[in-house]
Amino acid sequence: MATLGMSADEREAIRSFQKRVLEPSLENLVILDFWAEWCGPCKQLGPVLEKVAEDYADKGVKLVKVDVDQEKVIAAQFQIRSIPTVYAIFGGQPVADLTQYRSEGQIKRVIDQLLGQLPVKGEAQALEAEIEPLIAMGEEVLAGGDPERAENIFRQIADMAPDHPEVASGLARALIALDRRDEARAVLEGLPEAAQADPAVARARAALDIASTPAVDTSGFQQRLAADPDDHEARLELANALMSGGRRDEAADALLEVIRRDRNWNEGAARTRFLQLLEAQGLEDPWARAQRRRLSALLFT
Repeated sequence: MATLGMSADEREAIRSFQKRVLEPSLENLVILDFWAEWCGPCKQLGPVLEKVAEDYADKGVKLVKVDVDQEKVIAAQFQIRSIPTVYAIFGGQPVADLTQYRSEGQIKRVIDQLLGQLPVKGEAQALEAEIEPLIAMGEEVLAGGDPERAENIFRQIADMAPDHPEVASGLARALIALDRRDEARAVLEGLPEAAQADPAVARARAALDIASTPAVDTSGFQQRLAADPDDHEARLELANALMSGGRRDEAADALLEVIRRDRNWNEGAARTRFLQLLEAQGLEDPWARAQRRRLSALLFT
């Protein structure tokens, strides 16, 4: 900001702005709220912005309010024509105009997008960088067939990040592998509401649902299918039993056979179960990707 020709008070206002906004924005996302005491919409929006900033404080989001009557030189520098006017500042530059957004949900969606694009350095990001390789280690150990050691790893990470959805997912799936399903369910149910919709948690829930299917003798289903290959209910029950027994390849084959014969049977129940099987494996798992290609080939050829 240029200060040539300004009074001492104006230059001090510029220095204060640099201290409060520009310098913090080198590492943080600063929400800059231009407002005034007489502005009704400003007073309505203010508490919303304060709530968002509080919720995202650990992610490096800060709120700075500029009273346009008290800090006219700053308002002039930004060419403020109406209030409320709200900008997101990073690296000393405006990166988004938030003025059109009024609800908490709208503002959070934009901030989530910005945090996904910008190298903001908050406490949450620092913690994520620290635990990311540990999560990868736990997943590798679990995939390698050592759920007991994986449980120990994920519990240690959980001490650092107790509500992290990927950590909870890994711990729950390790417990499922150890046949401790009630403990796994408690881990998932103990997560805060915001984490419940995370894909990692959905994966663990799918795995828990599959593991909770009672083990049954499959010979009866086989006999029914031998008598009637279009007995889709028997084939679906066979797939469920195979899934419960860890025979994922055979379960996938059975579900795909139902889809091949009648993809819309029982409102797409076989497809729903098939996708749940893939979700339990992890959608980026090589096996799951291969099975998804089989499904696509079946549906679109």
